Amino acid sequence: MVFVTKQGIVKKTSLRAYSRPRTNGVLAINIKEGDEVVDVRLTNGQNELIIADRNGRACRFNEKHIRVMGRVSTGVRGMRLDDDGQDEVVGMIVVNDPENETVMVVSEEGYGKRSMVEDYRLTNRGGKGVKTLNITEKTGKLVAIKSVTDENDLMIINKSGVVIRMSVAECRVMGRATQGVRLINLTKKNDVIASVCKVMSSELEEQVEEESRAQWAKKTENIKNTFSGEDKQTEPDNEDEQE
Repeated sequence: MVFVTKQGIVKKTSLRAYSRPRTNGVLAINIKEGDEVVDVRLTNGQNELIIADRNGRACRFNEKHIRVMGRVSTGVRGMRLDDDGQDEVVGMIVVNDPENETVMVVSEEGYGKRSMVEDYRLTNRGGKGVKTLNITEKTGKLVAIKSVTDENDLMIINKSGVVIRMSVAECRVMGRATQGVRLINLTKKNDVIASVCKVMSSELEEQVEEESRAQWAKKTENIKNTFSGEDKQTEPDNEDEQE
């Protein structure tokens, strides 16, 4: 599993290091003062990672450039941030299928876009990355990065508590350095995007729910048939006993 912190530090640790959990938890990463974990991803040791920052850049590299460390280690630099005092990492994605997956980014003013994974050149860890969203006063800073396909939906919620669900397929793939399109209208003053979540599409969700109901109905019927058969075997003999 790979950790990434707000200041761009990454750390990779084997799952075996967490095989003996305690009731009060175990130390997973040594965090420097002023830093914090922003994302954790499960990888297979050969995955590619893309880390994005608030200033609209993204760094793509192979996780093999991160050596496996112990639980209490700090990690190494995964992405170099700007020195403006406001830049920070907003998220990290794992690339499993670069041919079918696309990179979705969302800004704090409700703008977003999809780009092809191959638009992000593969580099070593520790770089400043390339532009993933053209940051302007209209778009605001970057708040989220997600790996999506046409079979996904996005749940977007703003700080005033309004949430929308949109199909990823409705958002066309465009160039890496564009500012994107408006995904949600922020009507209240000073309102910004609070969180973005990737979920399965509504059509696929209905299909899964229907299959789940069918499986549950079949399981329930099997249980009834089992108990019905046991009841028949335990019925008392009603014939009169002969002396």
